[in-house]
Amino acid sequence: MGKNIISQARGHGSLSYRVPKKAFRYKIGYPMKDGQAKIINIIHSPGHSAPLIKVSIGNEIFFNPAFNGAYVGQEINLGEKTDSGNILMLKEIPMGMKVYNIEINPGDGGKMIRTAGSSATTFKKHPNNKIAILMPNKKEIILSGYCRATIGEIAGGGRILKPFITAGRKFYKMKARNKLWPRTSAVKMNAIDHPFGSGRGKRIKPKIAKRNAPAGNRVGHIRPRRTGRR
Repeated sequence: MGKNIISQARGHGSLSYRVPKKAFRYKIGYPMKDGQAKIINIIHSPGHSAPLIKVSIGNEIFFNPAFNGAYVGQEINLGEKTDSGNILMLKEIPMGMKVYNIEINPGDGGKMIRTAGSSATTFKKHPNNKIAILMPNKKEIILSGYCRATIGEIAGGGRILKPFITAGRKFYKMKARNKLWPRTSAVKMNAIDHPFGSGRGKRIKPKIAKRNAPAGNRVGHIRPRRTGRR
């Protein structure tokens, strides 16, 4: 008797795969003003791997990943000085400095480098107010000099060094992060559970999913948009 493969069965949803709304009640972003700001709290957010700082500037409050050395009551600057934790445009940050929570488009509030312990480096200047950023994987990306970033390195860098010790701890951690765990290799499954199942010596059968297949059926190799040289 047949049944849905695992990815299809998971698509029907259950409590195990639904994230609590309160996990993402803190939205990271930058205010549209410059000046002196103050850290009023350091908080734990279930939806983020790094601690967040709650910052007030005037009558406005915003959240940002905490930097190494942040403490409650500390003052940071928006738009001036290059001290750790300050928020500036990329064109105003000296080359070779560590930055995080970088905007892709000016004013979007920061989209890149937001996990615990991570940082990128301002690399070199290009014409027309373009700045090259060296990412943690050593790839270089070019952004507008008007994009903002926070100076420093995100706190919580040793997070992945501590072992879980027990499977129970790993289970609850993955549940809080809404991650599918444990992950099982497709070739270790039965043939009824996955197209790659019953590997018979782990010789994976090539399978290209149809372009318009639903999410549960798109397992195996994804059909390429095009083939051949451009």
